[in-house]
Amino acid sequence: MNPEKLRKDFPILERKFNKKKLVYLDNAATTQKPKQVIEAEKRFYEESNANVHRGLNFLSLEATEQYEAAHNKTAKFINAGGIEEIVFTKNATESLNLLAFSLGERLSKGDEIVLTKMEHHANLVPWQQLAKRGKVKLKFAGITEDGRLDLSDLESKISGKTKIISVTMASNILGTINPVEKVSGIAEKAGALFVVDAAQAVPHTKTDVKKMNADFIAFSAHKMLGPTGIGVLYGKEELLEGMEPFLTGGDMISSVTFEKSEWNRLPWKFEAGTPNIAGAIGFGAAIDYVSKIDIENIEAHEQKLLKLGMERLSEIKGVRLYGPVKGPRTGMISFNVGGVHPHDVAEILGESAIAIRAGNHCAQPLMNEMGIEGVARASFYLYNTAEEIGLLAEAVEKTKKVFGV
Repeated sequence: MNPEKLRKDFPILERKFNKKKLVYLDNAATTQKPKQVIEAEKRFYEESNANVHRGLNFLSLEATEQYEAAHNKTAKFINAGGIEEIVFTKNATESLNLLAFSLGERLSKGDEIVLTKMEHHANLVPWQQLAKRGKVKLKFAGITEDGRLDLSDLESKISGKTKIISVTMASNILGTINPVEKVSGIAEKAGALFVVDAAQAVPHTKTDVKKMNADFIAFSAHKMLGPTGIGVLYGKEELLEGMEPFLTGGDMISSVTFEKSEWNRLPWKFEAGTPNIAGAIGFGAAIDYVSKIDIENIEAHEQKLLKLGMERLSEIKGVRLYGPVKGPRTGMISFNVGGVHPHDVAEILGESAIAIRAGNHCAQPLMNEMGIEGVARASFYLYNTAEEIGLLAEAVEKTKKVFGV
């Protein structure tokens, strides 16, 4: 894998700010797009633009074929059973909201849902809203001092009333990769459904839904070189068949009378209205791109950058790093510079054309648990280089000098 060669596929990486070339280290928020993805969307609009599943003209047939091919590519990428198990949504957040609504319809008053204290708001607020309606109770498994999921605490939170266990596969703050296969075993033993927020995992590590035995997983295309506005809900076919749809109307319909409606077959049952066809086709191109490089090569590259980044930043006096020092984690580093607000850190780095993220990262409960207001976060992907890690460290040193700390 040659990141310098790959960078030529990403037009935005040639952009300059303050006469300096962009150093993009905000990949956990969204990744940049290669020309192959951009051109796939452009080609669809120029050559095949039509609605899917609604016409017999040749354009509609072409569009439908490409749209369904994107479902198939996604299924293959995560080792799903087939196209029936891949529902396209707007993003991982919508996928999790869909689950909270549709699974919530099947829960009874007093049922319990177990989450963890490291969840992104997307895997907390939808379940919280369900609990707010007085239907279920939420429990939260704790984390260890080094930022790992406390499995013993998770097991202690489970009771005969536990119906759903929903966890992040990789924390967007700590980088921790949770042992989802072990959690799956715990859920199976408890007779609970197992939901995985895989938004921060699928782009960075090999994901096999059969191996992890997840009932549902959610992730987004834009964190894996794909377009914004397209997400994925994977669900076991028999479970999706038994669920009520989140949105109704349009393509999710099989038949309608004035008295009743019947739903379409999977996955269209959950894809109401005109979908993001171009986004799906662009996502298919992103999957092709990542697959050609091989996700294991991407992960190995990220781990080298992670090791180097942690070494360089830990050498700077006053910098505190968060997350596990050893064990599985994704290529991101959350840190604080003593005496400097994370937003100020991001602003000073931005003057050097280094783009990072700063704040609570949609994980306010975790921030409260850690006793901090927020963090600065540098996150890596396949086009980042060791040189950029050096520039990051230099910019952090500059930040210290600016603020006199």
